[in-house]
Amino acid sequence: MKEKEILDSLKKIVTPYTQRKEGLENFNEETDFIKDLEVNSANLVDVILDVEDEFDIEIDNDSMSGMLTVGDARNIIQRKLASA
Repeated sequence: MKEKEILDSLKKIVTPYTQRKEGLENFNEETDFIKDLEVNSANLVDVILDVEDEFDIEIDNDSMSGMLTVGDARNIIQRKLASA
């Protein structure tokens, strides 16, 4: 799966949970889920569950704790897809 496809899917997944919609205008690998999009911790769990469903992967607790930015999420998704 191409990086742009992953980023597009991530943007689609996080959009309903985003409190700060301006953060979506510059959505890129540097975008921080909490600081830039103001996704709260409860909704971040929902984002992770949606990512698991979308990409048919399982994100373990260690990976989850390292998923702070869009780039982190992309890296985790690519690593999980490669090992599947």
